[in-house]
Order: sequence, then structure tokens, then C-alpha cells
Amino acid sequence: MDFQKLSPRLDNIGITASTLCAVHCAVVPLLFTSLPLVGLGFLANAWVEWGMIIFALAIGVYSIGLSYRRTHHRLVPLMMLVLGFAIIMGGHGFATGKAEVMIVPFGGLLIAAAHYVNYRYTGACNHDHKTYKLKKVE
Repeated sequence: MDFQKLSPRLDNIGITASTLCAVHCAVVPLLFTSLPLVGLGFLANAWVEWGMIIFALAIGVYSIGLSYRRTHHRLVPLMMLVLGFAIIMGGHGFATGKAEVMIVPFGGLLIAAAHYVNYRYTGACNHDHKTYKLKKVE
């Protein structure tokens, strides 16, 4: 499959995964005690959370990294991706309670925004076989 066709799909998956991760990180602590009552106790498992983080990281690195290298050559989406994961890791490592519930979802939403910016930059590129020409992103 052509990367130009695959890239928007990967960004859509990345936006969805990152947003779900942010929602998960914000909602699960609030509903922690009631999750087992409705059969969703597995969502409070640390493996589910780390699985979501690793999945979002893999999609982000692949999608945004390849788009940077092959298409738009702009650092903004990569910097947003790295900062988003740094916020998530910092929130898990150093924050507790309400601070963690506010910090970690922000990192997930920043990653979703990085995918959106990457999607816009990738869509704005016209390919010429010898050089890359960028149209203005509106």
C-alpha cells in the first residue's frame, strides 16, 4: 500500500487511540469503584493502561515519523508527540491523585493533536518526484 494513502489512516487511528487513552486516564479514576459492578473492572488494570500507551506510542512514532521523513519535513508534530508522551510519563511518575488525573489526559490530547497536525501537513504536500512542494495549510 502506498504511504500517501496509509498515512491519513494511521493518523486517524492515532487520533482515536490517543483520545481514548486520554478519556481512559480521566474517567477510570473517577469510576474506579463502580467499574467491576458493570463488568468493566479490567479497564482499571495497569496492563490495559500501559497497553494503550504503548499502542499510541507505536502508532505515533510510525505515522508521524514516516510522514516527517517522507513527506512534510516539519518538526512540530514530532515535538508535540514527544512532549505528549513526556507529559504522560511525568504524570504517571511524579503526580498523584487529582494532579495525575488532570496531567495525563492532557498528554493524550496533545498526542491526538500531533496526529491532527501531521494529517494536515501530510495532506498539504504535493509530490514532485525530485522535490517536495508544500501548499499553505489553512
